[in-house]
Amino acid sequence: MKESVVIWLALLIPVLSFAQNTHLASAGPSTDTNVAPKKSLDLKERRVTPLFGEVSKTSEQIDEEIKFLSECDKSFSSRTEASSFFATRAWEYLQEGSLDTACYRFNLAHLLNDKNVEAYWGLGVVSYQRESWVDAKRMLSKGVSLQGDNVPLLVDLSTVELKLFAITSRKEELDEAAELLKHAVSIDSTYALGQYNLALLHYNLNELDKSWDHLHKGRTLDFSQLNLDFVELLKAKMPDPQGFFK
Repeated sequence: MKESVVIWLALLIPVLSFAQNTHLASAGPSTDTNVAPKKSLDLKERRVTPLFGEVSKTSEQIDEEIKFLSECDKSFSSRTEASSFFATRAWEYLQEGSLDTACYRFNLAHLLNDKNVEAYWGLGVVSYQRESWVDAKRMLSKGVSLQGDNVPLLVDLSTVELKLFAITSRKEELDEAAELLKHAVSIDSTYALGQYNLALLHYNLNELDKSWDHLHKGRTLDFSQLNLDFVELLKAKMPDPQGFFK
């Protein structure tokens, strides 16, 4: 089984990484959370827009999809298998930084199987890398609706909520992140990134004791995921109660 996407974001500094297996990409923060109004897209633009832009299909697009599905039916034992194949290729393109190609492959994976969580997950990552924060939330939320107990996916969506809070300061983003993390930790408290995101959540709530507590839980689980810049921010507000970080 393919490993999940994992992300750890120190939202008060420009550091973000999504990883699928060893597939990494990075992006910095932006201050624009507006969703651009939908416009008429030609077929080339639709291919590299999440879920083909979610607009009515043209006859040209329908013809292309029929041909594609027919070819896949000849080459794979099932469309589910074909969908997994294209999702795997998409993660590879994402690792290389080829966002448009990755997006198109994830779209094809979704076309073949609209229950493939990897497709929504990947499109969420692509959207984040494009600094389309709201689209990232929407795509990851679609994945969570299919796999509501997928801990890494829940934590990834919480990261996007925390990102949106860092940009907008809307309390509802923190509340949603808190609910996601509460559920994730109830399933698996040993998932390090869940603990790190809880540290960040409590930092934003100015609950510094709790922030330190979750940060230490995270570091004992996986020190390699620790963001030392965030540690410095936390230390500036409150010294480490355990004295581990001087």
